Amino acid sequence: MELGLKGLRVVVAGGSRGIGKAIALGFAAEGCAVSICARNPESLEAARAEIAALGGIVHAASCDLGDNAAIQSYIPAAALALGGGIDILINNASGFGPSDDEASWETSLSVDLLATVRATREALPFLEKSSAPAIINIASGSGINPAVRNPAYGASKAAVIHFTRTKAVEFAKRNRIRVNCIAPGSVEFPGGSWEKRKSDNPTLYNNTLNNIPFGRMAQPEEIARVVVFIASPAANWMTAQVMQVNGAQGMR
Repeated sequence: MELGLKGLRVVVAGGSRGIGKAIALGFAAEGCAVSICARNPESLEAARAEIAALGGIVHAASCDLGDNAAIQSYIPAAALALGGGIDILINNASGFGPSDDEASWETSLSVDLLATVRATREALPFLEKSSAPAIINIASGSGINPAVRNPAYGASKAAVIHFTRTKAVEFAKRNRIRVNCIAPGSVEFPGGSWEKRKSDNPTLYNNTLNNIPFGRMAQPEEIARVVVFIASPAANWMTAQVMQVNGAQGMR
């Protein structure tokens, strides 16, 4: 299927590992120019090199997405590196506040929620000039269902979902910018939280597996393929939607 992505300029905020890196690779494979950012310079460079191997323009910059000033610097720099514009913004960053303490709430609100708000605000002038503008926010099933183990994370992702729908309605009149949201279920990848829980908390890991009819967790690429399609011009009548990509997790 021709997605119409070739030549478009994509920014992936939080793109050095896991779902974010898989998304960046997916767009690069479709012929897009891609910019990624993250805090860790080593994983950022490794991701940049992997994306660059597919050919095309690749930009990578270290950025603390919990810092508004850093976002205000990164987004225009990314647009410049991609040829002067942004067509697609992917808000993927997560601080994953793991509990109900003050630190978890501060991290989740500043990174999961406010980074999405701020990056959207900074990218808007570029998206308004795009021929195929789209924003995809990465939320979580924890933002839809109760998140007893990590209420700060779940609440921040629920806010991202509400923000997605609100901006979709608002931005429809601003160059028909589409805004959608992906709510993944449990995703396992090297260095990710579920790989760590597999050894640190096997009871939780196995209970989660038992709650997924397929009997396994998702791979980042399985989430990325959905993101790439929904962000593409091939899905140009889709906006204000929240897509759960979870292998029917929780439906048993």
